[in-house]
Amino acid sequence: MDFADEPELPVLLPHPLTGQPFSSPVPSGTGWPEDPAGPTTPSATSAAQVRRLAGTAQSLTDVDARVSVCRACPRLVDWRESVAAGKRKAFLGEPYWGRPVPSLGDEQPRVLVVGLAPAAHGGNRTGRMFTGDRSGDWIHAALYRAGYAARPTSVSAGDGQRLRGVRMVAPVHCAPPDNKPTPAERAACGPWLDRELQLATTVESILVLGGIGWQSLHAAAARVGWALPRPRATFGHGAQTVFTVPGSGADAGSSRTVRVIGSYHVSQQNTFTGRLTEQMLDEVIARL
Repeated sequence: MDFADEPELPVLLPHPLTGQPFSSPVPSGTGWPEDPAGPTTPSATSAAQVRRLAGTAQSLTDVDARVSVCRACPRLVDWRESVAAGKRKAFLGEPYWGRPVPSLGDEQPRVLVVGLAPAAHGGNRTGRMFTGDRSGDWIHAALYRAGYAARPTSVSAGDGQRLRGVRMVAPVHCAPPDNKPTPAERAACGPWLDRELQLATTVESILVLGGIGWQSLHAAAARVGWALPRPRATFGHGAQTVFTVPGSGADAGSSRTVRVIGSYHVSQQNTFTGRLTEQMLDEVIARL
């Protein structure tokens, strides 16, 4: 037998909390903490399939599971998996999630927090939104100070962090090269956010981190039939607008309003330079 022709076995590394070995990227249903998917969760491989699977999801749990195995955008799939295989020097000894990062938080949220996309060595490594990098440190600490989070830090899936009344969502669920998803990739991922807006019927307010998130949320709200003010509010730190959500089913004749508040993104570029301070972030969260 020519051993050179044998396929290479995946390298298994221990999860930083549980010690269970995983390959990078992590196959679904293999025991990663908080993995919402199983081996039979349907996976979208095109934008059309994203629309179908998002549209038929019956709960936010369904959305999370289907998001976490999506393979609709070839460039993003290649990038997230290459980062997972190559790793950053500081994390060479641990596995990388390397899959789309599902939303995080309460299944009946009063507040949504809208970001942009996972970080290559944050959410793409840990499998949890806003976890494992400095941006995550900022938003989780702020939510803890406001009483929305069980812990002031979010380090790794399985660390005990829980959000109360808050759900973190994103217009794009895969880590993009240079933190810049293309318009086509944003459009392909959009139906997941659309469905979350439809299913999160308890939401009263939304915190949007950054101008791209502001644009993406407005586009998603319009797609699902929410009424937006004309002209649309311009993004800025502390900007505020109100969306009107029409009733449906037995409540077709009624409507509710959702307050939308903007904040500069918790990126290192903003927090290191002082463009966004803890006080500024706390002030907008207090308005939710």
